[in-house]
Amino acid sequence: MGEISVKKDISEMSLAFVGAGKMAQAMAKGFLAAGVVKADHITATAPSCRSQDTLEGIGCQFTHNNKEAVANSDIIFLSVKPHVLPGVLQEIAPVVTKRHLMVSVAAGVPLQFLEEKLPPKSRVIRVMPNTPCVVRQGASVYVPGSHVEKEDSEIIKSLLSSLGYCSESNEGMISAVTGLAGSGPAYAFTAIDALADGGVKMGLPRELSIKLAAQTLLGASKMVLETGKHPMQLKDDVCSPGGTTIYAIHKLESGGFRNLLIDAVEGACLRADAIAKKAK
Repeated sequence: MGEISVKKDISEMSLAFVGAGKMAQAMAKGFLAAGVVKADHITATAPSCRSQDTLEGIGCQFTHNNKEAVANSDIIFLSVKPHVLPGVLQEIAPVVTKRHLMVSVAAGVPLQFLEEKLPPKSRVIRVMPNTPCVVRQGASVYVPGSHVEKEDSEIIKSLLSSLGYCSESNEGMISAVTGLAGSGPAYAFTAIDALADGGVKMGLPRELSIKLAAQTLLGASKMVLETGKHPMQLKDDVCSPGGTTIYAIHKLESGGFRNLLIDAVEGACLRADAIAKKAK
């Protein structure tokens, strides 16, 4: 295989996920649902077989051999846990060549560290995606490394855009992106579960309550994205004077709802910063 070119159809490229956890599975399923990559062009690696059935079940290849997967692929997604990444980089470095585009989704691991552990002038891009990529409603940010070419960025943007919203940013913002978008689905799932519990408490069947809660958050999100209105303007539109909603909002404010979400983003961001410091 020659070096990657934008003239080459992305669907013909081969992808390797070094690490086959939830994020890798979400991205692989999303790429296949979008039709941007062929299933037999995706290889995933992991030391155990826990994810083998899932990945082979959607047509992907699975192996325990990291070096072999890297050597035979064009784009390499480094999707292992941050503390495992240094050992993986040392293992695969001997087979990384100029043809490979290395994409790290490891939270908190800076580009400088990645570039130092890989061969000189390796093309490295850092990405922070989130798990809704699996339903092509993800939110991703990517940061090109110092040796990345324009065509490389275009390839990654094209791939990530097939999974939802995608934007290029600078590395100084990645920890904040991690705290907001990377960890954000967990906040939303917790909110859906809590809203559903409220519905059940007030007499709704569990299944109906969960669907109403999830659809309500989905609808509210689409209104923000499609109307261009500020969230607080949309909130005010729902709050009739003396009505049920403003009473509910008062309860949320009394319980520190907004402060808790801000604290959650801050906590995840600070944790990402702490991981980054360990990697230096």
